[in-house]
Amino acid sequence: MRLHRLIAILLLIESRGRIRASELAEALETSVRSIYRDIDVLAESGIPMVTTPGPKGGISLMEGYTLNLQKLHGEEVINLYLTGMGIPFGGQTESGLKLKNALLKLEKTLPAAYQEDIRKAKTRFYYDDTPWWNERAELPCLEELRSAVWRCRAIQIKYRKVSGDLTTRILHPYGLIVKQGDWYLAAYCEAAEELRTFKCERILSVMPAEGAYEIPAAFSLEEYWLEGNEAFKQSCKKEEFYAAVVRTAKGRQEPIKKLEVVEMRETDKHTDWTVNLHSYESACEQAMKLLDVAEILHPPELREYIKGRLGHLREVYL
Repeated sequence: MRLHRLIAILLLIESRGRIRASELAEALETSVRSIYRDIDVLAESGIPMVTTPGPKGGISLMEGYTLNLQKLHGEEVINLYLTGMGIPFGGQTESGLKLKNALLKLEKTLPAAYQEDIRKAKTRFYYDDTPWWNERAELPCLEELRSAVWRCRAIQIKYRKVSGDLTTRILHPYGLIVKQGDWYLAAYCEAAEELRTFKCERILSVMPAEGAYEIPAAFSLEEYWLEGNEAFKQSCKKEEFYAAVVRTAKGRQEPIKKLEVVEMRETDKHTDWTVNLHSYESACEQAMKLLDVAEILHPPELREYIKGRLGHLREVYL
């Protein structure tokens, strides 16, 4: 949203005093031309912007003028950044309250036109990230984990494995990742002597631990996570591969494209898709959902399952 970019420009100028348009464009991943347009908008709204040419020039606020953005505490700025990434902190959690406080401070310091935009947005948009049929998993230790990550503090955790067994570990937290509403901690485990990923909802308690550590300069949280994702997907393809061939008429392809397509063959009248349904059990479930748009051609045991299910349904409903 452009409003978020305008706020980010003000935060950067307020914190640095003076900054070049090219630096703003790079930081906000936009063009220099867009930055200058935003500066014009801010100036037209009544904020005294100063553009100074030359090697030591840049964009700044008029001397003596301040938006009082420095009143924001570090934790509030972090929460604003995370929210901008799409990581919400809602409800009555400590982070949620800090975020609301930060937003209130920003609202009071922005020009009247932007305050009206924020008030309007509050009445027109509502974000509900809870699933329809079950509650989102509790994260009892999220605050402690976030603090440990930010301050590079070693921690001792109690962790529940998938099997249900409880373990105690000493970790050096490297970072937090959010994937479709699920939180994961990337941390060096002293017992395993390697970097591992822990699902945050299985972390039952967090205590401070002795010892200092530093995150390696070459470590990239994004690269670590993406490499782990690729390795996970490749292992699934090897261990959970169940190929099925389904046929759709022209124009009835969208449901198939949502599956893991291995091969596609088109004719004038229909399209044959080879898809990975991962296991026989998963294939049975998926096949019943595809009956109104596709014919299952292969494997034979999947066709036999469908015949049996349809025969049972016929007995029940006819």
